[in-house]
Amino acid sequence: MMKNSTRSKMPATFESSNGSSNYRRNTIGGILQSDPNNEDDDVSFRFSTASDCASHDRRRSSACYNNDAPPSWEATWEDSPLFTPTTSFGHYPSSPLSQSPWHAHRSMAPPSNDVYSYTGLMGSLVREEGHIYSLAAYGDLLYTGSDSKNIRVWKNQTEFTGFKSNSGLVKAIIIAGERIFTGHQDGKIRVWKVSNKNPSLHKRIGTLPTFKACVKKSMKPKNYVEVRKNHNGVWIKHFDAISSLTLSEDASLLYSSSWDKTIKVWRIEDSKCLESINAHDDAVNSVVVGCNGLVFSGSADGTVKVWRREFKGKRTKHHMTQMLLKQECAVTSLVIDPSASRLYSGSSDGLVNFWDRDRQVYTHAGVLRGHKLAVLCLAAAGNLIFSGSADTNICVWKREGGDHVCLTVLNGHTGPVKCLAVEEDGGTPASGEDKNWILYSGSLDKSVKIWRVSPQQQHQTPHNPQQHAAEGGLASPPGMACPNGAPSFSKQGSRIHQRSRHE
Repeated sequence: MMKNSTRSKMPATFESSNGSSNYRRNTIGGILQSDPNNEDDDVSFRFSTASDCASHDRRRSSACYNNDAPPSWEATWEDSPLFTPTTSFGHYPSSPLSQSPWHAHRSMAPPSNDVYSYTGLMGSLVREEGHIYSLAAYGDLLYTGSDSKNIRVWKNQTEFTGFKSNSGLVKAIIIAGERIFTGHQDGKIRVWKVSNKNPSLHKRIGTLPTFKACVKKSMKPKNYVEVRKNHNGVWIKHFDAISSLTLSEDASLLYSSSWDKTIKVWRIEDSKCLESINAHDDAVNSVVVGCNGLVFSGSADGTVKVWRREFKGKRTKHHMTQMLLKQECAVTSLVIDPSASRLYSGSSDGLVNFWDRDRQVYTHAGVLRGHKLAVLCLAAAGNLIFSGSADTNICVWKREGGDHVCLTVLNGHTGPVKCLAVEEDGGTPASGEDKNWILYSGSLDKSVKIWRVSPQQQHQTPHNPQQHAAEGGLASPPGMACPNGAPSFSKQGSRIHQRSRHE
């Protein structure tokens, strides 16, 4: 049974850079996931509005994380001031960086084109309840997950509703049609559905694996595997934190990666676990799906692997076809571009490697250098790549042919950037590769920031070419200083420099 809706005691706020909370946009889909059938620990709640009255890591890696933050990061962002710029889109505003109360003032000249080429901070969604670990944009809704165990739902930059599970912080969120999947720190995956009668209510409809499946598998000894020393468990369960969730091309399969070193494949139609892949020698931090049955995984063991899916009757079987990367530093995140022709991986050394597809084979094509600390999340939209880092910055990279340039570095968070979601900006007339994007970034500073990003922004070469770490690099515009000198692009064959664990 669902519990009665309750009103939150702590108000949520939207801090806008243009004084308005009503902003329309068109989505391009979700970006980024159930203890068997115990309903007592799940609560759905909603928030009344005026319209309502009238008629939603600890990451195990070679970087030595503890509860998703190494000791050197602890308590550095807990009570930081919030960024509340007061600019208007009626004219080109100065850089958000220049208006930040914790940065020295610097000016930024407006570009030659109009306001639609503006890139910068629009505002913040703030609820001082927990660090933000996951995001998903879907339709006109934004879902946020945190270590408060809440999933908040935002609509038009206002807290619309939410739902809660008392079973671990929310590591991943993904939406498949009418179902919402949430992956948790305790290794459980919950499945939710929006009420047909009241869209502000979310009901938990089950778990993966289902209780029935667990009981059935536990009856046969052959279904048990060793999950840790002297401890066995049923193979359809995850026995450590869920790190990421992704859907197959036709949205019929759900892939879940976990710190238990496995990837599990679920058939959404009947909630059945079809396969458990012993993928890596350490925690699997990310899994993404490409085209033609290809699946990619990145791990704390420093490797990126390519898997091919084959159907055998009603069953699936995945075979490893390539190992794209093997290094000492943990692979923390993966993303594939919209055309599925290029794969990007972020690492704990602050680098982003990428590979180009040649038929069904991926070859290493270069390295993006723009962060001083670990890259924790990646996102892709159009010809843009976004990288969020423990250094609190977000680098925006533009792909131009076979090269990449850094358009800008978005600076505004006071804690590590843990998750990103991106959708099309419906408020601008641009189209094709010139269309603008709305970027959401979640951080351990307990806020979600909203950015407008334009690929039309003019990048500029650095004033000092000596700043480049490799040939072919381009700096971000003045006023958006890069944390590591100038972001740079290294072509294939450039050496990947390893960094210390607590740099």
